[in-house]
Amino acid sequence: MYVDSHCHLNLPDLAAQLPDVLARMRAAGVGHALVVAVNLRDWPGLISLVEQYPHLRASVGVHPDNDPDDDDGREPSLDDLLRRAQHPKVVAIGETGLDYSRQAEPLEWQRDRFRLHIQASCDTGLPLIVHTRAAADDTIRILGEGHATRGVMHCFTESWEVAQAAMNLGFYISFSGIVTFKSAASLQDVARKVPLDRMLIETDSPYLSPVPYRGKMNDPSRVIHTAEKIAELRGVPVATIERATADNYFTLFDKAAA
Repeated sequence: MYVDSHCHLNLPDLAAQLPDVLARMRAAGVGHALVVAVNLRDWPGLISLVEQYPHLRASVGVHPDNDPDDDDGREPSLDDLLRRAQHPKVVAIGETGLDYSRQAEPLEWQRDRFRLHIQASCDTGLPLIVHTRAAADDTIRILGEGHATRGVMHCFTESWEVAQAAMNLGFYISFSGIVTFKSAASLQDVARKVPLDRMLIETDSPYLSPVPYRGKMNDPSRVIHTAEKIAELRGVPVATIERATADNYFTLFDKAAA
């Protein structure tokens, strides 16, 4: 069984064809998926969706790129996160982190939001889903300062040194369809080196379709192509990647196994 550890099935493009998406997942052997929150405004719809299906789980959090005005000008509070995290379907906090790629300083609001999510993770015991883009040093530093010890570096695109620093903090490394791209040689090298017991796979759908679907809308059924590429890079049967990443998913997101 494959597991998609990070997708956005509640976004309109996928939600509009959800029965077909779920059918493709079944046909591909993708037995579980984690539907990841990016804001609080849409969270009620997200949780309503996952409540309908036993093989779907949810997170709660606000993406670092999400402008405060998108949620009626209100930053999430610790109580917002803790209260929603009590839902039996919520297995993680996030996605959270830092993204400096499209915004300019001052970004202390982004770093404060990240710290808030780390506190929610520590208070609940739920793992963090961390997004980092053009901000690796600050991401690792703030995780360490906040004593974060459980989580995943989602859609990983950083160096081996960043992967090592994250794993030293107790984090898993998750690979998306980007690892299948011809331009991703350095990321492919990271995929060869990450220990099997610290690896996850994801689609981040509807984004980042893997080869041979690059440029088309992604969905969780295509996580198998990421697994196949990693197996090729490591010279192992794809079943090895399938089994390891599924086991790792239920180890990290242990509430999903309950």
